[in-house]
Amino acid sequence: MADTIAGWLRERVNAAGAQGLVCGLSGGIDSAVVARLCQMATGENYVGVIMPCHSDPRDEADARLVADHFGIKTLRIPLDAPFDALTSTADSAFAAAALRPHATDDVKARMPAANVKPRLRMATLYLVANRLNYLVAGTGNRSEITIGYYTKYGDGGVDLLPIGRLVKREVWDLARELGVPSRVIDKAPSAGLWLGQTDEAEMGFTYVELEQYINDGPAAVAPAVARRIQHLVSVSEHKRALPPVPDL
Repeated sequence: MADTIAGWLRERVNAAGAQGLVCGLSGGIDSAVVARLCQMATGENYVGVIMPCHSDPRDEADARLVADHFGIKTLRIPLDAPFDALTSTADSAFAAAALRPHATDDVKARMPAANVKPRLRMATLYLVANRLNYLVAGTGNRSEITIGYYTKYGDGGVDLLPIGRLVKREVWDLARELGVPSRVIDKAPSAGLWLGQTDEAEMGFTYVELEQYINDGPAAVAPAVARRIQHLVSVSEHKRALPPVPDL
């Protein structure tokens, strides 16, 4: 599977007239797998970008571990200051206009600022890619794409999705095949939106349950889980489609 995906990446780079690939190195399993696949596809013409943004220091340590393990060339571009500047300026503008942000619970109140992080990272990756004539490889997998578990125009804003056909279990299997360090394989999956955040806690079900739903349908999981997944699929449909235009 790894050779097939690497070959596909190489073909896409050549077809686009690009020189190589870039992806974000977050310290998670998805980015580790994509980083190694990109390296296999383009060799020296690949760079991993580490972009801490008020992040858990352990995530950067794990990103470094992956880079050192595979001998990956990296750039480190901290985004703490740009994030602070943008969000504080927005807060001031809201206050001046007497506009109150809409939030129905604590998680929803966090999301507008939390989503700035992946959007800043997307802009950073395209800055790097455009300067080098590279393509941006995303780290989304089929499980995440199915329920829209990514930020629109953030980590969803990429040129290629090398593991977009793989459910999370298959990503774990591929990580072991590729020799990704066990510390990265064994850590709880997290989007790193805030300290202590994990994918499964935020989703409200496990990746195993999500895979059962994807493969075998709603009857394969508990009714409450099926309803939760169906809701997420429905409300995230806009993420998987081009922006709508009027039929004139």
